[in-house]
Amino acid sequence: MDSSGEDSKIQGSAGKRLPPNAGKGRKKGVPNKITKTLKEMTLAALDSAGGEQYLVEQARQNPTAFLALIGRIIPSEVKVDNQPTFQFVNALPPTPPAS
Repeated sequence: MDSSGEDSKIQGSAGKRLPPNAGKGRKKGVPNKITKTLKEMTLAALDSAGGEQYLVEQARQNPTAFLALIGRIIPSEVKVDNQPTFQFVNALPPTPPAS
């Protein structure tokens, strides 16, 4: 509060007061309610159409559309760890003892 007892949240030159939670928005990672509902409906429709078997059939009948779907659901950003890991395996059979 300022010295006059008023809250100091003022927007621009219009002098309009902002609500106390203005600008906070939704927390990161929380899906939109409509998006969540649409996703649930789509998965229910897929289940009703035959689930995995239906997708296999669509992959064969409509490969272009199926691959477009795959391109949309695979993450567009893949994080790669640049630290290679090596595992050494002895691939040679043991040598028999000399007699």
